[in-house]
Amino acid sequence: MEYRVKAKPIPDKLPDFYKALTDGSVENQRPDGSEIIASMKRAKVTSPGIIEWYETCYCSTPLQHERETVYDRYLTNIEAVLTTDTSEIVGEPFWSILETAE
Repeated sequence: MEYRVKAKPIPDKLPDFYKALTDGSVENQRPDGSEIIASMKRAKVTSPGIIEWYETCYCSTPLQHERETVYDRYLTNIEAVLTTDTSEIVGEPFWSILETAE
């Protein structure tokens, strides 16, 4: 199922989030590691302190495993809404923010 997700990144956790996304630890996570990385590469900053992205998830509770293993460490106020509309999300690429986080 496809979800449109909105969340607030935890600013002081961004360097650790980027490290986890690029050091193989998230990528090697099964079954959803590659989807988490792809989702963060698609994520956009849509307003100050807010990111949005689309993510495919088959958990009975949306993003349950993703939140337990990754997202809840680095993001807050996570909202996932089932959608069939996957129109482009407009904003600055979140990945660019992660790359420059210190």
